[in-house]
Amino acid sequence: MSQPLQQLHEIIQKIENEWPAKRLLVLGDVMLDKYIWGEVGRISPEAPVPVVRATHQSEQPGGAANVAMNLAKLGASVSLVGFTGGDADEALLATGLRGQGIDPGFVACEGFPTITKLRILGGRQQMLRLDSERLSARPDKHHDRLLAKVLEELPKCDAVILSDYAKGVLAPAVCQAVIEAAKTKGIPVLVDPKTADFSRYKGATTICPNLQELSVAVGASSRPEGHDLESMLQAAESMVSEFDLEYLTATLSEKGIAVIRPGHRFVAPAVARQVFDVSGAGDTVIAVLGLCLASGLAIEPAVQLANIAAGIVVGKVGTVPVEQHELLAALAPDIALHAQDKVLNREELVRRVAVWRSSGERVVFTNGCFDLLHVGHITVLEESRRQGDRLIVAINSDASVSGLKGPSRPVVGERERARVLAALAAVDAVVVFGEPTPMELILATRPDVIVKGGDYDESTVVGAKEVKSWGGRVAIVPIVAGHSTTRLIERGAAGR
Repeated sequence: MSQPLQQLHEIIQKIENEWPAKRLLVLGDVMLDKYIWGEVGRISPEAPVPVVRATHQSEQPGGAANVAMNLAKLGASVSLVGFTGGDADEALLATGLRGQGIDPGFVACEGFPTITKLRILGGRQQMLRLDSERLSARPDKHHDRLLAKVLEELPKCDAVILSDYAKGVLAPAVCQAVIEAAKTKGIPVLVDPKTADFSRYKGATTICPNLQELSVAVGASSRPEGHDLESMLQAAESMVSEFDLEYLTATLSEKGIAVIRPGHRFVAPAVARQVFDVSGAGDTVIAVLGLCLASGLAIEPAVQLANIAAGIVVGKVGTVPVEQHELLAALAPDIALHAQDKVLNREELVRRVAVWRSSGERVVFTNGCFDLLHVGHITVLEESRRQGDRLIVAINSDASVSGLKGPSRPVVGERERARVLAALAAVDAVVVFGEPTPMELILATRPDVIVKGGDYDESTVVGAKEVKSWGGRVAIVPIVAGHSTTRLIERGAAGR
């Protein structure tokens, strides 16, 4: 059984409220991933290879640019710095990035084409990859221009990610200059390494190798198992002190992600998913970790969240970033078990509804006082939830209930009523309103369905005309006769 997600309430608050205000700098080897999609129907008569009949083509930012894409899809602002070739592929890459709100700070190098990876896929299976690149060292003047761009952007940023694909950007001198400048400003630096020598990353907040990269760095077998893995993790503990890190964060394949400090480890188990393509999973992990550290979240819950995000990405084909609404949707089962994370203010509710809509979910709205919850309430709420995918329950504030029911009401305060309702499996969000009617909430959330009990008809339902104007509908569900809060109060007063 997987560990429960730590600090869930804080995580939800950061994803929805803080991540959109963060800006991260990504420095590394930018690439353009190209795809030819097709179908395989036969083997070539010319050679024993499958024949792919191409149906369409696509392009996607890759390498360090995919890290930037993940950050943007998770809601952050991003500056991206790296080498390109001043060619048509650079133009394609820049267009794709700007379309996602990413600021590309490219340094064009004559004689060095923009790095591209062309993948040919038959159905969901990758058949061939063709790389276009020049790997010889670039002149120092290009690194000087690169570093100048980074130092200009650094003061605007909340975290730095060094995305190393061993293509020439992250030379030792560049890494050390950036790490030192960031540390001076108190900005966390995360490194996704590709070289076996971690000394160039000395002083970073954390280095985030995968299992293969860590095994090479410590000189272990490329497929460590059992005691070999233990020896490798012990060696990783020594690296934390040797390279002046706060901790080392290692992705251990199906074993999950380990946070390693001298004498202490925390391992977040991997999230089991059907795996179609692992390309880009490491980019997703470091993007999530970068945003978590930028927003002040501790590394232990951060790696648990990164595991969840990686589980989403490996279920996709190609280098495709995880999106904020997908991450929040993956947290939905945990949210359902934590009532406090379903009690929202109006602004939080609007953002939560936007996430649901991004996932194509139908939103249902109902409202009432819900003072002294009883079986009649439960029946209406369960019937309401069946009308769609997500149920919002808007409850009258204490002052509003007193105005409607008299000075002796409510029996239960608004905070307690909200918390009790949020604990119900049928309810996805609870919000308190103080206006005479919930009309403002209805206009703000634009539900697909408004539900009221059978003591109403459509002409008396607040918001009925409005919800129908945007293609929604009104549902009147039966109530359970003989059950009401007033009746409960009367029975209690009579001692029954």
